[in-house]
Amino acid sequence: MSHQNYEDCIEECDACAVMCEHCATSCLHEQNVFDLIRCIELDRACAVICRSAAAVMAQGSELSQKMCMVCAEACQECSQECQKHNHMEHCRECARVCADCAALCREMAGAKV
Repeated sequence: MSHQNYEDCIEECDACAVMCEHCATSCLHEQNVFDLIRCIELDRACAVICRSAAAVMAQGSELSQKMCMVCAEACQECSQECQKHNHMEHCRECARVCADCAALCREMAGAKV
């Protein structure tokens, strides 16, 4: 499949990676940083996976659909963790962006949502 078919998903993955990095950095500046360790770890991992998925899709690789499913799983897990901290705006926004990215990645992978 041509990379143009993945354009929206590539953009969503890139935006999600940026949001996850922002959330992780913001969490590091919170007073209760030790309570946010899992959130920070998932934010960082999700950002790496989103960037990797975007790169694979940009190549038009035959592995794009599989990568989209991995990305969807990472984004969903990150979203669920960030929802636990929704009293903080950065986690609330990250949860939303990750959920949106997960949905689009599942759609691109051809999975039923």
